[in-house]
Amino acid sequence: MQMMLPSEKYFGKFEVVFLFYGAMPTGVTVSETGRIFICFPKWGDDVKFAVAEIVLGTLQPYPCLDANLIRQSNITTSFISVQSVVADGKGTLWVLDTGAPNFSEPIKGGAKLVAVDLNTNSIRRVFTFTEDVVLPTTYLNDVRFDFRVGKAGYAYITDSSSRGPGAIIVVDLETGYAWRRLNGANSTSPDPFLLPKVEGEILMNRNKDGSTSPFRLASDGIAISPDGKTLYFCPLSSRHLYSISTEVLRDRTIPDMNLQNNVKYWGEKGASDGMITGAEGNVYAGDYENNSIRKILPNGNMETIAHDPRILWPDTFSIGPDQYLYFVVNQLHRQARFHYGYDLRQKPYSLLRMKIDEPPAPTF
Repeated sequence: MQMMLPSEKYFGKFEVVFLFYGAMPTGVTVSETGRIFICFPKWGDDVKFAVAEIVLGTLQPYPCLDANLIRQSNITTSFISVQSVVADGKGTLWVLDTGAPNFSEPIKGGAKLVAVDLNTNSIRRVFTFTEDVVLPTTYLNDVRFDFRVGKAGYAYITDSSSRGPGAIIVVDLETGYAWRRLNGANSTSPDPFLLPKVEGEILMNRNKDGSTSPFRLASDGIAISPDGKTLYFCPLSSRHLYSISTEVLRDRTIPDMNLQNNVKYWGEKGASDGMITGAEGNVYAGDYENNSIRKILPNGNMETIAHDPRILWPDTFSIGPDQYLYFVVNQLHRQARFHYGYDLRQKPYSLLRMKIDEPPAPTF
């Protein structure tokens, strides 16, 4: 007689939205009209287009194929290696281009924030950055918006550098002026004591020549409160959640070194890649070590709303007008750079969603 031993409990109901059999996606966003956009950074896969829209069950280059073709003559208007796409709820898709394929030093003029008009499907404005904002080590990771402050609103971008200071980059969307905040602060830096474990194994850089090094990425996940007054953020190589007043971030009269006194520590939430906030003030965050999704309530209480072996590295999150939480699962930890040059990813990658009965946080 074969004995059935107890096994780990899995829970949380989600459904498949789309399956990817080509390049590995990282970003997803759902517009206020329900349009779904995806992005594909150039990390070694054959990326045919950096930004796509899911149309009738197929991927269509967005806003057009030409915008996804890199030419030296149009570095500032073509997509080079896109890490995030964010629909702002008021008719614009924002494309965050690292300008850094394969985590290289950003191509001069290539790192940018691009506003695409969803009504005309055309690029409306491009924000580039000076050399004191996008450093040779910078990796632009994710972005959040608030249009209730300033004349045209503000953007907040995480720099998730693996070999330089992490930071929050603040952008005045009226003037395009940007500056670094919490530059190299503990709250935007990798936790030096973290030993990340995914699928039961330690996650570290394992090179083809047999050499190894710790996996260390700075500030990555970012979310903004429904009133725009609080910015939540976390390093990728960390289990900790932090927040800071956006008013303080925007106040350039406060020296950056003094900003750390304004950072609030929320405790451990698990190691996260993507984060997003709902209209009720709940923060949703992945836990890539435990194949899980967490919900952090405004009072700081945390609960796990999904735990499933198929949630193999939950990356970017988005909340649709249908009150579903959309998230990309892309097996990021199985890439060749973590396994001595052997790519252990198994296609398809997936876009999943689960009902949360909470609309997205407003931006205006």
